[in-house]
Amino acid sequence: MNAIWQVLLALLAVVGLLALGWLLFGKLVTPVGGGGGGPVYAVVPAAGDGEHLEQDVKGLLWLRGGELARFTIVIADSGLNDTGRRVAAALLTGSRGMVLCPMEQLETYLRT
Repeated sequence: MNAIWQVLLALLAVVGLLALGWLLFGKLVTPVGGGGGGPVYAVVPAAGDGEHLEQDVKGLLWLRGGELARFTIVIADSGLNDTGRRVAAALLTGSRGMVLCPMEQLETYLRT
């Protein structure tokens, strides 16, 4: 019985060390932004119906919500139709740090 407790304790220690290593490694490789450099942007190109737009933006919002990264999400409109514009507008509603920008004006937006 004592051996079982030792094995369980060793497994818990290994899992704890792996979790700690994962968190520290994540802090090292994620773009935090807001440091000494300029602003950080995540540009999501969107066209047509915006079929993958919601998943891409929600994934970026998850990163931002977990304090893994601080950045502005830019939805670059490269030919969204009415359905795609409605999807983009729904994503922009109630979200801070997100903008919709025509692809032609993206360079101008990122320079300012």
